[in-house]
Amino acid sequence: MYPCGNCRAVAVGPDGRCAACGTYQQQLQQPSAPLQTLQTPQTPGGYPAAPPMGMPAGGVDLRRGLSTTLIVLFGVALPALIFVLVGRGDQYGVIADMVDSGWATDHALKDLEDADDVYTTGAVLYFFIMVAIAVVWAIWFRRLRLNAEVFAPGRHRFGSGWAAGAWFTPVVNLWFPKQIANDIWRASSPSGPHEVRRGLLNAWWVTWIVAAVANAIGTIRYNALRAKTDDHLMSYAEAKSNLGELRDILAVEVFATVVLIAAAVLALLLVRQITAMQERRASLPPQLAGPAPYGMPAPNPYGAPSPGAAPYGAPAPGSAPYGAPQMPPTPPTPPPGRPGQQPPPYGQG
Repeated sequence: MYPCGNCRAVAVGPDGRCAACGTYQQQLQQPSAPLQTLQTPQTPGGYPAAPPMGMPAGGVDLRRGLSTTLIVLFGVALPALIFVLVGRGDQYGVIADMVDSGWATDHALKDLEDADDVYTTGAVLYFFIMVAIAVVWAIWFRRLRLNAEVFAPGRHRFGSGWAAGAWFTPVVNLWFPKQIANDIWRASSPSGPHEVRRGLLNAWWVTWIVAAVANAIGTIRYNALRAKTDDHLMSYAEAKSNLGELRDILAVEVFATVVLIAAAVLALLLVRQITAMQERRASLPPQLAGPAPYGMPAPNPYGAPSPGAAPYGAPAPGSAPYGAPQMPPTPPTPPPGRPGQQPPPYGQG
């Protein structure tokens, strides 16, 4: 047993897991190593050399509770989205029949109300599931960011607070979360940040943004036009025009719901993928960093000091230790020729 880097309790076993808080530790040295292996080597000047490189000290939280909860919630959200898609399909079918007949009869309006009820029921179920997903996702995403800081300290463009808050901040939530996810993915890659392939991450983000924007525009426009279909005083031309617009908007809504289902499937796969990546990354030593994000300094090995930097308190390379006598400068080598002979002036032989 040795102290935990997260809760400071002396409860970490040989497997690196703290029995008090559950975090897994990444230590510079194994505490069970012999004493002589833990001693720091000395430099020729008598100063301690840099310790052997390893994962930065501190806890990496690899508990699967949040990721498992997200997988379950996305599994429940998929049937709710299919229910929403069925409701939108019923609405589209009723509106299409109205357009073909050229008028909104009382029977057709009753069918449209029934289709609206089916859609509303599915939308309410999906809304409550999405609230639960949003809360758990923000907590889980922030934990990923904290773990990524251990894997790649100082290599992130945003703090850990933005990992949760960026999702709920208007306007910036269109690109801040993706940049944070890129940094987390790069730091958590077991093969190193220079071999990062983000196909799954990019596909999830594109489908999520397209579905969210299309669904918001379609819902607002549909509600505005749907209120006009109950007006029996409008002219035939107005009613036909509104029905045509409703059909087009519902086609966009059906498309947005299909894309949202794809985004939910990709999000489920993403949770599983990045959880497995961080578990594998936690078992590896520091790796050489890839290209630095825009505006960041040049890359160094993750968790390592800058190349060529002397350890704290040690003399700079090529300089004498403190208190040692300075060596006299080496005299210049005389030019070739006979002793005492001066070299000829420039241009004369």
